[in-house]
Order: sequence, then C-alpha cells, then structure tokens
Amino acid sequence: MHGLLARTLQCFLQDTYGMGTWAEIARRADLDSPDFEAMLNYEPATVARVLEAAVLRLDKAGDAILEDIGTYLITHPNNEGLRRLMRYGGIDFIDFLHSLEDLPGRARLAVADLDLPELELCDRDGGAFELICRPRRSHPRGLGHVLVGVLRAMADDYGALVMLGHAGESAAHERIEITVVQTDFAAGRSFELGGAPPRQVKGG
Repeated sequence: MHGLLARTLQCFLQDTYGMGTWAEIARRADLDSPDFEAMLNYEPATVARVLEAAVLRLDKAGDAILEDIGTYLITHPNNEGLRRLMRYGGIDFIDFLHSLEDLPGRARLAVADLDLPELELCDRDGGAFELICRPRRSHPRGLGHVLVGVLRAMADDYGALVMLGHAGESAAHERIEITVVQTDFAAGRSFELGGAPPRQVKGG
C-alpha cells in the first residue's frame, strides 16, 4: 500500500486530535516509527492496526473515522491543493460526479505509482446515482467510507443539496448511493478555475 494513504491517516489524527493523541495511537498500534513516510510502501495490516487503535482511543466507530478522513481531505487548509484538484472536475456537483471515473488517472499524473481504487458511476432516475468503488488487494478496508466523506464535503463545496451514504460492501467492491436534490442549494465555497485573480496596483 502506498505510504501516502498511511501518511494521510497520520496527518488526519494529528491535525484533528493533536500530537499527543497521535503518539498514543501509534504506541497502541505498535508502530516501528511514529511517522509514516509518504513515498514508502506499507502493509495494509499496519494501517488496520492504526485504525483499530484510533477506534479504541477515540471511542468512535471505524467507519465514522474513515468518513471524517474524507471530509478532512477536502476541508482542512493543509489540503487546499487536493480540494482544487477535485473542483477541476466540473462546474457543478453533477459534473464532478461524472469526472470521478477519471480520478485515479489524474492522481497518477501527480504521483506516478499511486494506485487508487477503480471508480464506476451509474446513473439512476430522478437525480440518483450509484458509485461503485473497486479497491485493490493492496488497499486497506473501508476506502468507500472515505469516499462518502469526500463526496459530502464536495457537495458542500459546490453548494449542492445531496443525500448520500455507504450502501454496503462485498469482497470485490463497495457501493455508495447518491441523490442530488438541488445543485445550487447554497452559495458554496469560492473557487476560480484560473486561480486567484491578479492584484490591481494603484498608481501613485
């Protein structure tokens, strides 16, 4: 498993709950080092131990922690670059949904050996969609729950009113059900496709 995924879990726990809490979780997980290196590879069982230790320390369900990680990836100031990458997927939330199948390929443009799950979007009637997440054998369990958090945060980012949730998993895939009620429900967060506009300099 790519170390960037393990590093993301570490940064989420540090930024959300503090360095002391992370140190305790790392100790409970019996890590050789309390820091994951983003460019190394780790066994999925190592990340599973960290998540199990976090469940015990935080007294919170593992699926809820995974969803919180997805929200963190979009909303935390340290991850503005990822948020911008996701917003390039379209001008509204439905456009963004249709861009998700290309996300693994776009991610590999940034990190060549980053192998994200295969994603398949299925259109249903009445603004409903089903997102199929097919993880690799090297992936930790529960990436579908991370995607739920990402989708929820992105809906808020676009200002869309959306109902979504994890709809179960099998050995081969996880399913997420999505219903877009209104694409322009709220103003959403500001975003410029071309980046921030240039500052105007007043002459003296």
